[in-house]
Amino acid sequence: MSALFDSAKFKMSVSDLAGLPSDGLPQIAFAGRSNAGKSTTINVLTRQTRLAFSSKTPGRTQLLNFFAISEKLDVGQYQQVAYLVDLPGYGFAKAAPSIRATWENLVGGYVAQSPLLEGIVLVMDARRPFMPADELVLDFIAHRTDLKLLFLLNKADQLKTMERRRVLKLVQDRCQSYEGRATCQLFSGLKREGVDELQQNLASWLGKTL
Repeated sequence: MSALFDSAKFKMSVSDLAGLPSDGLPQIAFAGRSNAGKSTTINVLTRQTRLAFSSKTPGRTQLLNFFAISEKLDVGQYQQVAYLVDLPGYGFAKAAPSIRATWENLVGGYVAQSPLLEGIVLVMDARRPFMPADELVLDFIAHRTDLKLLFLLNKADQLKTMERRRVLKLVQDRCQSYEGRATCQLFSGLKREGVDELQQNLASWLGKTL
């Protein structure tokens, strides 16, 4: 695994758009329906057990959580190069309207407007890709033709071989509508499957090689 992602450390939580980092570093956001495995994906990517937390109550965590990743310059010297951003889970039917409005205002505003957002990893359950709530996020960023997209099909270990091929083909076809800026892959946070591929993809977004 790459030291670039191993270096991830919690930097800050943001509750409004005015509090976003102003240091000009690129950002990669992770979005996903509640229970899609977004927090697990971040933890496996960074080889840490509790860097990202998941709430058992859908819609409870309504903050943007920023994790700094750094490159080693010399012995004991590191330079921060980017942020991984954990977005609140969405698609929470039980959440109050005020909580859903917060998601739309804070998260929707961030993904629709932030000039430092390099791309979004959309974590989806491989058994149920592109649920209505996933489509809502894609609608939010429809005008952001500058953003890279990675459709991460988590829980792929729960699919049989033919099902894996079918869902991968389905999502690959969807990627074609994004004119080269969207990719997809199978992933399993539980089985640690697809981690190297995920790291390579995200490093390329930052202009880094592993």
